[in-house]
Amino acid sequence: MQNLLVHFSQQQQPDQPLRPGVQRIVRQANGSVRLGDAGNGALLLAQFCMDDRGLWLQVGNGIRGIHVNGRPVRRMALLRAGDAVYVDGVEMVLQGQVDTLLQAPAPAASVEGNGDEQRLLRGVGGLHHGRSYPLSRTRVIGRGSDVDIEIDEPAFAEQHARVEVHGERVLLRDLGSADGTRVNGVAVRHCWLQAGDQVVFDGQHRFVLEVPHDPRRRPPLADDEGSDEAEQAPVVPAAPRRVRRWPWLLGSALLLAAVLSLLLWFGAR
Repeated sequence: MQNLLVHFSQQQQPDQPLRPGVQRIVRQANGSVRLGDAGNGALLLAQFCMDDRGLWLQVGNGIRGIHVNGRPVRRMALLRAGDAVYVDGVEMVLQGQVDTLLQAPAPAASVEGNGDEQRLLRGVGGLHHGRSYPLSRTRVIGRGSDVDIEIDEPAFAEQHARVEVHGERVLLRDLGSADGTRVNGVAVRHCWLQAGDQVVFDGQHRFVLEVPHDPRRRPPLADDEGSDEAEQAPVVPAAPRRVRRWPWLLGSALLLAAVLSLLLWFGAR
């Protein structure tokens, strides 16, 4: 799990790191919303729960009005870097690590057509929610009619940014926008995108860079055991042993016939 900070958009508190374990979101007696203990009359609103599996937001019993990226949450939500959590009118943005650049590299002639059908931008919020854009070529984001990902907002630039593939790396290039772009909750101009990074345009149009698992890579073996170990065949359970029942049935039938014959013989006499 990468290092995450809780950033208060209205600067009610300084940025605070999220650590493994539980960190509570409380409303104090004076009405302020903070990260802290639910003591001295403070009301528990929600809590961040982090472990090796990820980060969750757990809502307190009977609490309403909590949203993640504008969607209401009743009990629990799985979070990632770049998500905006709204609690009792306070916005908290989860900021993660970003590989920013002061100046983007010059686009190479080999960039076009050198992409990958498997790497893609998947919409997770806004008008493009549920859509996927493979990075088999450069993708332009903007308000104009000739872009690949159109965001029809009056204040949005006709050409806001461009996503390019440079070999094994993916570059987000700013095209002179007014406000830039947020990646993992951090305002950037140019940056290298990593798998799982969340890119937000105009505050609500959200995309995640997805890079599927490479099946050619094998997971490391524990304790360096079995480095030359042959692949084991799957264990197939043995079929249950079949019991031959027909001799017993035949013997029972013959015995029954003999008894009937004796009864008929002595009965006739």
